[in-house]
Amino acid sequence: MRFYIFCSGLTIIAMGGAAMYLLPRPQSVEFLEGALKLGGGIVICGLFSIQMKWHGLIGAGILALLGAARGLGNVPGLAKFLTGDRSHGTAPVLEAGATLLCLLLLMKVIRALYQERLRRMLESEEQESE
Repeated sequence: MRFYIFCSGLTIIAMGGAAMYLLPRPQSVEFLEGALKLGGGIVICGLFSIQMKWHGLIGAGILALLGAARGLGNVPGLAKFLTGDRSHGTAPVLEAGATLLCLLLLMKVIRALYQERLRRMLESEEQESE
């Protein structure tokens, strides 16, 4: 799970770097700033997960939730891009990629939390039966 957190964060940061070459100057700087904040936060949560697994995991899940919520607001821009309106360059595609990464990370975190809950429930059930 930590590997996936680090990969997601570094991929979002790399997308910000790619935006510097793909987008016009003002848009690219804004996208890079957002990517560094979101991706950097996710990487920091990955570092937290080394010492305190669940704190880092939950933090990454919260950041993924915030990134996905922010990205879902950009869906109309992606729809315009797909219908032929290229006034914003490739920014809608990059934003959709970051949103997809955040949604996937969020689903992985939720799955890991449910698995841990089940493990703890089974463990407590075994202790009660002894």
